[in-house]
Amino acid sequence: MAEQYDLVVVGGGMVGAAIALGLAHTGQRVALVENQLPEAFDPEQPLDLRVSALSPASIELLESLGVWRTILSWRACPYRRMRVWELDEDAAGLSGQLAKHLATEFDSDELGLEQLGYIVENRLIQRALIEELQQTSVDLITQTVSAVDYSPGASMVELGSGESLVARLLVAADGGNSLVRSAAALGVHQWDYAQRAMVINVTTDEPQQDITWQQFTPSGPHALLPLPGNHASLVWYDTPAKIDALLQLSDAELQAQLYQHFPQRLGKLRSIDARGAFPLRRLHAQRYYKQGVVLAGDAAHQINPLAGQGVNLGFQDVKALIEALSEALSQGQRIDATAPLAAYEKRRRNANLLMVQAMDAFYQGFSNTKPPLKLARNLMLGVGGALSPLRRQIIKLASGL
Repeated sequence: MAEQYDLVVVGGGMVGAAIALGLAHTGQRVALVENQLPEAFDPEQPLDLRVSALSPASIELLESLGVWRTILSWRACPYRRMRVWELDEDAAGLSGQLAKHLATEFDSDELGLEQLGYIVENRLIQRALIEELQQTSVDLITQTVSAVDYSPGASMVELGSGESLVARLLVAADGGNSLVRSAAALGVHQWDYAQRAMVINVTTDEPQQDITWQQFTPSGPHALLPLPGNHASLVWYDTPAKIDALLQLSDAELQAQLYQHFPQRLGKLRSIDARGAFPLRRLHAQRYYKQGVVLAGDAAHQINPLAGQGVNLGFQDVKALIEALSEALSQGQRIDATAPLAAYEKRRRNANLLMVQAMDAFYQGFSNTKPPLKLARNLMLGVGGALSPLRRQIIKLASGL
C-alpha cells in the first residue's frame, strides 16, 4: 500500500526544505523526500565551495521560518558594499583614474540598512532548515526517487526502496533536471552558456568581509565573495577549456594565475583552500503548475549567477507559494486546488522571467568586445555610480525590497 499525503515535496535542498517547513503547521500531512542530508555543523569543518549571497528579503524569510538565528550562530559573513567595474583600476596615470570613476559601488547606508546581505554556505542554510523541520510533524524521507507518475490530485512517487508515496499536491524542488517537472510534461526553454565558473576558496592576508566585488574582463567576470575571517570565495568565469586547464594547476601555479588576472584589491593570498567548477545554464519553465503539481526554485528557473540572485529568486518562490497555499487552506480549499497555484504563478513567473532576461542581457552586453559597446557600458557603470537614486533602485531590486 502506498503512503497517502496531502503534500509531497521532492527535493530537500534550500528551497524544498523551506517549503516543507513553511507548510508544516497547516494541518496537512506533508512529506519531504531528499536522498542526501547535509552533515551536522562543526566549527572545525572547512568552508564549503557552494555559497549564496542572501538578500534582506531572503533573510526575512529565514527569520520567519525560525532558522536565521541558528545560521548566524554557525557561520555567516555580512557585507556592506558591492562594487562592479570593467576597466583596469590598477593602471597607472589618467587611465587608472578614469577607470575608478567608471564603476558602480553600492552601499547599505543608502537604504539605511546595516548590511546589503550575508554570504552563507548553502549546506548550512539547508542544515538549519532540516534541523528545524525535524521538530515538526513533517515526514522526512531520506531515499532516492526512482520514478514519478503524475496524475492530477494523486501523483505517485516511487522510492528506491520500492515503497511509494501518493500526493494530492506534488512540489517539484528537485533542481534543474527535475524528474517531477518531466513527469508532469511542463516544458522549459533552456540552453547552456559558453562559459563555466570556477570557485576557489582562499585565505587572504587581510579580512575581506566589508565588500563583495566583480570585475568584467573580455573572457568573463572575476569576483570575490567575502567569507568569515580571512577567507574569501573567488569566482572565475571563462571558457570550459580555460577552466579545465585551471583546475589542473598546482596550488602555487593557480595562485600565480590569480595574481596575474585578478585586481590588486584582492591582496596577498596565504593559501588556496579548495576549488571546483560548474557549468552555467539558463532555464525557465513555460508554466509553473498543473493541477496537483507545482514548480519552485531551480526546477522552475535557473539564471546566470552574475548577480548572485539564484537562491534569492528561489526563496521568493517559497514565500509566495507558502502564502498562496496557506490562504487557500484557511478558506477551506483543498491543497491541490488550482486557484492558489495560478495566483502563485502569476506572482512569480513574470518576476523571475524579468530577472532571467536581465541576466541574459547583462551577460551578452559584457561579453561583446566591440569598442563602441565597451564604451557605452562603461559610461553606464559610471552613470550608475554617480546617480544615487538609480543606485538605490538597483539595491532595492537586488534586495527583494
